[in-house]
Amino acid sequence: MVNVLKRSFKSTPMKPRAKIKVGVLGATGAVGQRFVQLLQGHPWFELTVLAASQRSAGKSYAEACNWILRGNMPAHLREHVLVEGRPGVDCEILFSALPTSIARETEKEFAAAGYVVCSNASAHRYEEDVPLLIPEVNPEHLALIETQKRKRSWLGFIITNPNCTTTHLVCGLHPLHQRFGIRKLFVVSMQAISGAGYPGVSSMDILDNVVPFISGEEEKVEQREPHKLLGTLEGEKIRPAEFVVSAHCHRVPVRNGHLEAVSVEFERKPSLEEVMKAWQNYLPLPQQLALPSAPQPAIIYEHSENRPQPRLDRLAGSVPGMATVVGRLRSDAILHYKFVVLGHNTIRGAAGGSLLNAELLVAKGYLGEAVGEMAK
Repeated sequence: MVNVLKRSFKSTPMKPRAKIKVGVLGATGAVGQRFVQLLQGHPWFELTVLAASQRSAGKSYAEACNWILRGNMPAHLREHVLVEGRPGVDCEILFSALPTSIARETEKEFAAAGYVVCSNASAHRYEEDVPLLIPEVNPEHLALIETQKRKRSWLGFIITNPNCTTTHLVCGLHPLHQRFGIRKLFVVSMQAISGAGYPGVSSMDILDNVVPFISGEEEKVEQREPHKLLGTLEGEKIRPAEFVVSAHCHRVPVRNGHLEAVSVEFERKPSLEEVMKAWQNYLPLPQQLALPSAPQPAIIYEHSENRPQPRLDRLAGSVPGMATVVGRLRSDAILHYKFVVLGHNTIRGAAGGSLLNAELLVAKGYLGEAVGEMAK
């Protein structure tokens, strides 16, 4: 298994002249720890701020944080003093791993004060002037930033990434929707226990079991996130994509990696070969720009008949945990085709998604000192 702590970043001439200072809100939690882990050795970003609750502020990171990820807490951060999550901290970007109830007001405070907030929380995902972003899928939605700043009189702004279930589902669907148009979508998710946070689901509930309900999850998939992500920017609003989704979401006894069984009907039925070519020829913007956290390729097709599998494939790709893995493409007796999608839920589906969003902001000239050719 690949150790994400030792992942190597691609060298690229497309970088800011100086590292950009960043911070993590909710740094002691499970997603906050993943942000901290993924930022180690980042070529563009320097982690300078670790923020936590009032009860943890003033403590060292080692004292306040129960590190739960594989590998040790970064040694140079063990004595780093936590600060309370309020404007005035020394950084330009804040990655938010806050609970939704806290994120709702805290993220707005930071954005109003001039910070760039890349949020993994759901608090602002569905507001019409807040980009819900997957860089491969809808980079043009970044145009909402200027609308958001003007309407709210903010010096900074908020962008969000979708939830872990939606992320890899939409990544796998995007090249197909571009070419053939989605009409109907049926998906059954088998979601890892880490998606429930830490300590998450009780062992008495999940061992030897499957839980056929995750609060709010089916509504996000059926009614909100895929439609906004695949929607069209029209002026200062997103016109949601028009297709029908039916979702069944389940919690399964897997540590990391959401597996989703997908059936889809298109506006124009392609051949199996056309579907495969759509995935194989997919070269979205982050891969064109060679962003540090962008996997090459974005989508990996696994040809083995019994793959992808969470334990074997959740860290597949050039940047471990950031690629979407698909497999088992075949005809469907009710809709047109069916296949399986797999992705790492706490890397790309959470912290890694926000990190890639921030890299795209730099590449498109939204922040950073003297980004030069990157803004072109």
